[in-house]
Amino acid sequence: MSKEEFTIDGALVRTLAGLLEETGLSEIEYAVGDKRIRVARAASPVTAILPAATGATPGAAPAPETRTSEHPGAVKSPMVGTAYLAPQPGAPPFIKVGDKVAEGDVLLIVEAMKVMNQIRAPRAGRVIEIAVADGTPVEFGQVLVILE
Repeated sequence: MSKEEFTIDGALVRTLAGLLEETGLSEIEYAVGDKRIRVARAASPVTAILPAATGATPGAAPAPETRTSEHPGAVKSPMVGTAYLAPQPGAPPFIKVGDKVAEGDVLLIVEAMKVMNQIRAPRAGRVIEIAVADGTPVEFGQVLVILE
């Protein structure tokens, strides 16, 4: 292996680290061609997460995510980013539980790398669950909304 293969772009690492901080993610990977860089940070103390993970807080156990991810009306995030339920701070949300939506209606926004991506309804239906809170980080494939 040549020394060139080990050259690290410090600006890229700082940018990726900034995205980790901004989105609340624990790691991020960037690839161009056959070259990849992964930046990770230490996880938060487990004690802060433990009560919800053990089910001590009602409705916070991880099992509901497993059930909802298999729901045929689950609308999943197409990217990693931050979910916003309204077009701007202080504005009414795009949808509420019980609302009827048409195919193509905006359900929410996922911000990724300073780009606001509208997440649209893949089909018409009624909103039975909004699975994310406003301003929270979301992962690729995470359930955002469930339509019936």
